[in-house]
Amino acid sequence: MTLTFSINDSQRLHLQPLQMPTRLLLGPGPSNAHPAVLQAMNTPPVGHLDPTFLGLMDEIRSLLRYVWQTENLTTIAVSGTGTAAMEAAIANAVEPGDVVLIGVNGYFGHRLVDMAGRYGAEVQAIHKPWGQVFSLAELRTALETHRPTVLALVNAETSTGARQPLEGVGDLCREFGSLLLVDTVTSLGGVPLFLDDWGVDLAYSCSQKGLGCSPGASPLTLSARAMEKVEQRKTRVANWYLDITLLEKYWGPDRVYHHTAPINLYYGLREALRLIAEEGLATCWQRHQQTAEYFWEQLADLGLTLHVEKAFRLPTLTTVCIPEGVDGKAIARQLLNEHNIEIGGGLGELAGRVWRVGLMGYNSQRESVDRLIHALKEVLPIQ
Repeated sequence: MTLTFSINDSQRLHLQPLQMPTRLLLGPGPSNAHPAVLQAMNTPPVGHLDPTFLGLMDEIRSLLRYVWQTENLTTIAVSGTGTAAMEAAIANAVEPGDVVLIGVNGYFGHRLVDMAGRYGAEVQAIHKPWGQVFSLAELRTALETHRPTVLALVNAETSTGARQPLEGVGDLCREFGSLLLVDTVTSLGGVPLFLDDWGVDLAYSCSQKGLGCSPGASPLTLSARAMEKVEQRKTRVANWYLDITLLEKYWGPDRVYHHTAPINLYYGLREALRLIAEEGLATCWQRHQQTAEYFWEQLADLGLTLHVEKAFRLPTLTTVCIPEGVDGKAIARQLLNEHNIEIGGGLGELAGRVWRVGLMGYNSQRESVDRLIHALKEVLPIQ
């Protein structure tokens, strides 16, 4: 039998070893990884059931509990992007007919609405303008009105740069018999999080932002209350791959095969978490805050304004208002093509209105800010 399809000599001559540009990734994610993380991901793989790899998984669980400040036994990394971890949280916590109350103040609140609806939830959404946050009084009123099984909030709304306060929300949820589910995709590793103290029952994140790794190994944690809900389900979790009762058999003491883990990505995640532990979590949070405030000062000197009120502004992601008359996409293209710097544009309601600038993980340092500010001075048509 002969090959039906082939590569001709001309095509073969153009197939060179992979070469990619070196960018400073200051968009909403991914961020640049620390050299030690890149080196770890270049380590030769072992098998996904190799005893040494299983030991590494245990280290990841322990380190994730540290960065989330939780003792949750069910704490794992999902083999997939942050969206997979988001869907895992919904798929396990939600049964058909459950009332799920979702705070929508940006793009990813809408994504939670979509996902919960697909799993048969009776979705009730409360809304705030993009860039604003919910008060405890507003959440109390909504909980009293809807009496949900789950309240879902986005702690760090990647589309707006706003930080939703969580203090006191867990107590409200317990008062009304609800589970608290929180999106920490753009906050884990860069923004103070105290899951146990705040009464958070389910949380998920990603690896490529504040943790400073490559995408594809995404943290997920469930409290004992959340696991009790899972164990009392009347229906099986509709998503086999993301069923936490199956995943926990692989991550837990049973070590039952579930899937082939992305071994080298887990190497990178373990190393990224080790670097945070080495720096110290509080110091890491402080570095992100100080770098962000330095950036905000530099932007003000350029005459640029920010979309989110300072009290609720994320240190990991800043939404910069595009000046009137400026083509935001053209400026972003110039930064990429002429300076090798990536920044993001607005999503949804903020499309064309803001740039999204991430200072996360390894990139949260003054040198990143200085390089971007220098480039902005060259490409912006302002004095």
